[in-house]
Amino acid sequence: MMTSSAETNTASPRAQVKDYVERAEKFLRGVLPLSRLTLGLEVKPGNRDEQDLETPDWVIHFVGQDEDLLLENHGELLAALEYLALKVARVPAELTEKIGFDCKDWRFLRVQELKLSAEAAAERVRATGDPFVFNPMIARERRILHMALRDDASVRTAGEGMRHERKVVIYPAS
Repeated sequence: MMTSSAETNTASPRAQVKDYVERAEKFLRGVLPLSRLTLGLEVKPGNRDEQDLETPDWVIHFVGQDEDLLLENHGELLAALEYLALKVARVPAELTEKIGFDCKDWRFLRVQELKLSAEAAAERVRATGDPFVFNPMIARERRILHMALRDDASVRTAGEGMRHERKVVIYPAS
């Protein structure tokens, strides 16, 4: 009987995640020179505790002259590099939120923006009784919206749509 490496690995969860981070880092260090972008990497532990679900255990920070290019179009290139690195490192879906990718604190600020947007949308739903539909966004951002409102009994969130058209809808709790 074959067992997966996750089943036989007795290392701590943080150490297991560190193994995936090292694989992602190795991939990115190989790809970045080919991209002709002037960017480097810094891998740092996150400041996550058990109650903080938006802060990853490890963060791969991109630094260098081409930081602004990485963040153009709402961080589209940053999101693409994140997607590729996670796939190449074969990070299981349940561990992806434990590895962050950032540049110039863009992700941190985006999380704050999403939390504020969720609260404003929830307030609108409470006031009008009408559902609020967010524009499509990546899974990590949708998760932040859901988590921001998880303890608000006056509203409920749901995901609607498929793939790249998936969006979060906030409904009044009924």
